[in-house]
Amino acid sequence: MNTEEFRENAHELVDWMADYLGNLEKYPVKPEVKPGDIKARLPVAAPVEGEDFNTIFSDFKDIIIPGMTHWQHPGFFAYFPANNSEPSILAEMLTASMGAQCMLWLTSPAAEELEERMMEWLRDILGLPKEFVGVIQDSSSSATLVALLSAREKRSDFAINRRGFTPVDRYRVYTSTQGHSSVDKDVKIAGIGIENLVKIGVNNNFAMRTELLEEAIIQDIAAGFTPLAVVSTFGTTSSTAIDPSGEIGRICEKYGCWHHVDASYAGTALMLPEIRELMPEIGRCDSFVVNPHKWMFTNFDCSAYFIRDKQSLINTFSILPEYLKTPEDKIVNNYRDWGVPLGRRFRALKLWFVIRTYGISGLQQKIRDHIAFGQWVKQQIVDTPGLELMAPTLFNLVCFRFHPQDIEDEAELGRLNETVLNKLNHSGKVFLTQTKLNEKYVIRFVAGQTHTTFETVKKGWAFLVKEAYAYLNL
Repeated sequence: MNTEEFRENAHELVDWMADYLGNLEKYPVKPEVKPGDIKARLPVAAPVEGEDFNTIFSDFKDIIIPGMTHWQHPGFFAYFPANNSEPSILAEMLTASMGAQCMLWLTSPAAEELEERMMEWLRDILGLPKEFVGVIQDSSSSATLVALLSAREKRSDFAINRRGFTPVDRYRVYTSTQGHSSVDKDVKIAGIGIENLVKIGVNNNFAMRTELLEEAIIQDIAAGFTPLAVVSTFGTTSSTAIDPSGEIGRICEKYGCWHHVDASYAGTALMLPEIRELMPEIGRCDSFVVNPHKWMFTNFDCSAYFIRDKQSLINTFSILPEYLKTPEDKIVNNYRDWGVPLGRRFRALKLWFVIRTYGISGLQQKIRDHIAFGQWVKQQIVDTPGLELMAPTLFNLVCFRFHPQDIEDEAELGRLNETVLNKLNHSGKVFLTQTKLNEKYVIRFVAGQTHTTFETVKKGWAFLVKEAYAYLNL
């Protein structure tokens, strides 16, 4: 493909992209395909000779699109959003065109310096203390792993990186029973061991009970363990519960633990002054992660990781072979030393485009609108017979279940709600997911896509209730 062919094909793609974004409601939000359906339509071997673009693009529209779940669809109320936006998409196009490797300042000076500035902008927008510095990771899973590895090395005086673990390195990590599953994965990857992850009980609002945390730490010390880190959450995945980070921070300071705050989704709402009241001691932690690729209209992947002690991060990850040394090493941030990968994409560009396009006030308005959608849905549940609210609604995630008055058996209620959820998801009109709270099957409804409006929420909710009630004969 030469440059002129690229130009012609690119114009065709952009036209398709604009049509796609403008007509998402015409697609089924979730495809009706069975495992293996898409693969069966793909040749078993790669072509020997090259194929023309029109054939490839035609197969994309005919084979791939019918097998996609459309995350930006107005009926997508599942998981948490992984939203994007037009300015973010345009920035991704530029990033792909440049094909830059942004591991060092020298390899792309503008990429390093823009990332540094974007992390300062985002730190200030969220209200984090000035002493925090940031770096873009690919996901919260990676950010939490980076935090645990930094905690491990700082606590061992960076000895484990040199000699590996010894019998004296008996570390414990703590999170709530509502903490994200990535914490479980990360303690295994970090060599700490899943048996050394202590799950702390929660209160009626599903937030960590700090008295149980301190009890667990005291018991572990008595048993010869070293409390290493606590991962608290601002907005848990199941219910957006908020752990009391100030109290947790004080406990961590008392026992020498690293305190990492996982604010992957709900952390974006901290740009609202009224939401910061829910986390009054936001800076009482060692590290903090929020994902602009979840609720800040920035394409995946873009996970903003902030840390108070920059040097502990660099000392944990820095390796400097001769072929990576540059004259500027001592006066710049070489972000290859701030995480696991050596290679890095130019992620800061899309964040720059998004923040400048919307402005702080525009971002704030969208988040306020989404929270208002959640509060409206909550009120519908409270006011509607046969529906039961299952958790506090702090943001735009609403946890509920269908509860006919004549059914009290929990197992039967679980089966009923699972069946209703599956029927709704097979409709192609809406897509929701489930969780369990207090061992009860719960349906999650979250409206947070970039172009979600009050009308699309009302339309989706009306369809959901109508279809479910018809099945339940309510």
